[in-house]
Amino acid sequence: METESEPYVRLATLRQLHQVMADMNTARSLADTLQTVADGVVNGLGYELACVNLVRPDGDLVVAAFAGNPAAEALITGRVGSRDSWERRLNMGEHWGDLVFISHTEGWVLDDDDVPQWYTDGPAPRFEDEWHPSDRLFAPMFSPGGPAGSSGELLGVLSVDRPRNGRRPGAWGREALQMYAFQAAIAISNARLRANMQRALVRLEREQQALRASEESFRQAFEYAPSGMAIAEMGGDQHGRILRTNDALCRLLGRPASAMRRYSFSDLVHPEDIGTLLRTSAEGGRAELRLGRRDGTYVWVSLRNSVVADAADGPRFLLTHVEDIEERKRRELHLAHRASHDSLTGLPNSAELRARLAARLCRRPAHAGELESLDAAYGHPGYDVAGHGFDFRPGAEAYDAYDHHVHTVAPEGDQDDGTKGLAVLFCDLDGFKSINDRFGHNAGDAVLIEVARRLSNGVRDGDTVARLGGDEFVILADGLGRADAQDLAVRLRNEIIQPIRAEGRAVRVGASFGIGWAHCGMTADEVLKSADERMYVEKRSRPKQHRRAG
Repeated sequence: METESEPYVRLATLRQLHQVMADMNTARSLADTLQTVADGVVNGLGYELACVNLVRPDGDLVVAAFAGNPAAEALITGRVGSRDSWERRLNMGEHWGDLVFISHTEGWVLDDDDVPQWYTDGPAPRFEDEWHPSDRLFAPMFSPGGPAGSSGELLGVLSVDRPRNGRRPGAWGREALQMYAFQAAIAISNARLRANMQRALVRLEREQQALRASEESFRQAFEYAPSGMAIAEMGGDQHGRILRTNDALCRLLGRPASAMRRYSFSDLVHPEDIGTLLRTSAEGGRAELRLGRRDGTYVWVSLRNSVVADAADGPRFLLTHVEDIEERKRRELHLAHRASHDSLTGLPNSAELRARLAARLCRRPAHAGELESLDAAYGHPGYDVAGHGFDFRPGAEAYDAYDHHVHTVAPEGDQDDGTKGLAVLFCDLDGFKSINDRFGHNAGDAVLIEVARRLSNGVRDGDTVARLGGDEFVILADGLGRADAQDLAVRLRNEIIQPIRAEGRAVRVGASFGIGWAHCGMTADEVLKSADERMYVEKRSRPKQHRRAG
């Protein structure tokens, strides 16, 4: 779980965490949800033991689910700990956000209270952050829908033990466990809500007297549900029109209930997500998409559908559960951004650069001459062997009419022939190593950050500036001719050689640029290698004393 220097490991962990969260939200019953929550801690968060302590109606906490050790599960499942003992635990130790960590140095005072515990043996820690067998880590779960800035009612507590890496969780692990506990609380609340609603629906199908009693129960569950709920028409000319919404959904979208009845979900969904909505099944369908607020902004929600029919199988309605997942999406996007961008400069990193470059390229022939030779061989002027049409006008890009891919072409020869292509400028700083050696790495980092800023300011919107690694940068600039690319390199070099403030002093670096051209038929690595080689030719062609200004 804890390998914070490796972004791809974080992304893999995020996928695993997303999967266990999805599993606990698809459990059929409350009991299944509780067990899935415990299993998810073991399978997705890297702990050997996990226990779900659920708050009972009387306030005490019962061990409702256990994962990681069958012997411990048989021993303590179903046992109860008093609320007072749990409050004492949650007010002790170190508070890591919403998490509570009680070190073995002070946890011994809890050995004799009435909270069910499983004791593990093991050696004393050998280093500072090693996990001790008597360490305790708790993740409280609060119901969603509390007042702004505060937690809701305590639903239960996740207790975990024995991280598989043998160390106390760091910032990444703590945030993952805290986020998991937040989602677990939502899943448990929703499981309870689903159970109540299912019981109400069963009563609706039996007899009229039970129907009238159940209508009030359903109304209460609907109106006071912590997450958004809506009832819409199903079938006919008015299919999808919203008939009724609860207060939670109105607050989420900032729209009054009277206004909501003028819309269907297709009117509110983000244009980019309309396809997702249309693909969502009416019976048990799930989707994550954006809904429009009254102020014109959008909020990420998880949308789940079910069908409600009356006892006589008469008019059917669509019951939609809408859950706010904006915070989770924001965290996911933040983690994804960190995985694809350089932590020092904020620029796209090497992997992201190659992905963007590869997305523009394909392995089909790109030049008119290559395609004309295919025409001669196959007797289809203007088409390749796959039946794809192309434009052979001078300077035009070859357009694939089959899959709508616009082929990337490159200028030919050393002269500017008017062809516009995807220029790849490989930039290597001159004199950077001496700054690191003389003034230290902090000064070097300041130089890299400033160079990244100057490069970003010196290109057009839509161009890519990436840090390849060390003091190497790459610029992707589309729609340039040879003269345009050379002018861009000169302008960027002139920006870079201006003095830079680093650690209280002015320093200078120079820059060598190599200009390569991307075209279909090449790989991303081949394009970068070509630009790199041209950069070294340019660097060697200038006297050493002229490579850096000042």
